[in-house]
Amino acid sequence: MSSQGSAAPRESLDDRLQAFVGLSPGPSYPGPSEVNLPMITHWVEAMGDHNPVYADEAAAREAGFEGIIAPPTMLQAWVMRGLRASQLTDDARARGEEGDTNHDRLMGVLNDAGFTSVVATNCDQHYVRPLVLGDHLQANSVIDSVSSEKKTGLGDGHFVTTRMEFTDQHGDPVATMQFRILKFRPRPKADEVREPGQPAERPKRPRPALTHDNRFFFDGAKEHKLLIQRCTNCRTLRHPPRPSCGQCRSFEWDTIAASGRGTVYSFVVNHYPQVPAFDYPLVVALVELEEGTRLVANVCDVSPESMFIGMPVMAGFETFDDELTLPVFRPVSKAESTEQSRER
Repeated sequence: MSSQGSAAPRESLDDRLQAFVGLSPGPSYPGPSEVNLPMITHWVEAMGDHNPVYADEAAAREAGFEGIIAPPTMLQAWVMRGLRASQLTDDARARGEEGDTNHDRLMGVLNDAGFTSVVATNCDQHYVRPLVLGDHLQANSVIDSVSSEKKTGLGDGHFVTTRMEFTDQHGDPVATMQFRILKFRPRPKADEVREPGQPAERPKRPRPALTHDNRFFFDGAKEHKLLIQRCTNCRTLRHPPRPSCGQCRSFEWDTIAASGRGTVYSFVVNHYPQVPAFDYPLVVALVELEEGTRLVANVCDVSPESMFIGMPVMAGFETFDDELTLPVFRPVSKAESTEQSRER
């Protein structure tokens, strides 16, 4: 009696994914530049963060530091490879050239299984010490975990978590970061599932992540109020909302109602990728309010060609559904702007 050997069991998708855990997603690399004052200056200017420890040597020493420090949230900026390197990678992918890193291979396995869409979900940073001028960072990363298939509002998918360790020029740790994405299988479009003749239902705009520190802003928008967070200790205004004051570090705050008048500090016109909940081309501006804070919002009733830096704008409010109302800005004519100045 002869026996026939059975075929080896086929490796499951989960087994293939778990084989990547613990591997480096790609080669480690040093940052292109040392921590330097010009980059810090550009960062705090763009963010509107006027904490003096980022610009003034005496203020930094008075606060207990050895000298000027970099904003902690600049951590990734010191190791970014730059726009051109990213463009070259995108061009290679467009030509069908697959990368040869573990990250590329992991994404390939997920793509082949139908999980072709991606969204970043969260980033968790821990700082060992402040970064000072002259530090030269290097980032070493590892694929920390790949989840089993999960059901989410976007679609079924896998969460991929990468852990990065940042070290200085001496090899000493300065920070760690966990970055998580969701690779998911996109849900069928409304056009693909509705009955013949039934109009397509437009998807809702993305929901904001509400916290104790920012809920007031969205609650105020529902009442058509543009509320700005204010430190009750030193009276400094700040936006976006955050737990403590960058000037005096107080955790106590209240809000004021802004006038809604402002000017365009910077803007972009977004054409792609297109999300069905938005109309395109989409004008997104960084608006400097007359109270001194800046916020990001859409600009409506304007053609992209007529946008310009310094354009006077006025806030209004648009209700998108029962849950979401947001401030939007519209251009103000010279006559309206002059009249508003007289009223003030």
